[in-house]
Amino acid sequence: MQCVWLSALCPLLNAHNIHPTRYNQSREGETLLDVLNTLLFMAIGYFIGTVPTGYLVARARGIDIQKVGSGNIGATNILRSVGVVPAVIVVLLDPLKGFLATLLPILFLQSSWTIALAGFATVFGNNFNVFLKMRGGKGIATSLGVFMAVDPIVTLLSMIIGISTIGLGRFVSLGSIIGLMCPPLMLLARGNFQFPYFYLAVALSALAIWRHRENIQRLAKGVERRLGEKAKVETNAEPLKDPPIEDLNP
Repeated sequence: MQCVWLSALCPLLNAHNIHPTRYNQSREGETLLDVLNTLLFMAIGYFIGTVPTGYLVARARGIDIQKVGSGNIGATNILRSVGVVPAVIVVLLDPLKGFLATLLPILFLQSSWTIALAGFATVFGNNFNVFLKMRGGKGIATSLGVFMAVDPIVTLLSMIIGISTIGLGRFVSLGSIIGLMCPPLMLLARGNFQFPYFYLAVALSALAIWRHRENIQRLAKGVERRLGEKAKVETNAEPLKDPPIEDLNP
């Protein structure tokens, strides 16, 4: 299946005698240049992914998001710890990182393997940020941006299912996991897919589940917070005791 975004650029490419069919041509044995191209786009994707939108938005409000709430720099912790407007900004910018980093190799007519690896590297950079001591977000929004560049229809359907799940149970973690599990299942159900994109979908789904492992444990125990719930303040302080009688009489 030709990439939707590349198909939209066909008139422009034809005007410059560039043939988009090169995009999906299978090549036997990658040359050194092919490998270097792939590594280059992966590096670009990783560093685009490391732009810590949540961290920067919270810092603009004078808050170190890694020290409040769950410590995660994603939109959910931003919503709970900083506010609605900052969370909306993160929700808009994080997918943009994935979309741009994946669209770049598409525009340069790279192979589907290069595109898939660049997309995965972007999410990896978002989740394991070298500039934040390998900490980061959980990659849901960035993953959706990656899929939006590769298959917009599957992405939109996955978003609808994920958002609907959140709306029904108000568990952001559950809706995020289900939303990221949809792309590989939808590709299998539809058929006629490129294997690099299917492997990308499986890898990002697995990564999302791994990053939400603590949420899954809390869901199983029935203690996961719902959307809109504030964190409960726990204290280990012992109750005050009455002072000894002798201390009252100096």
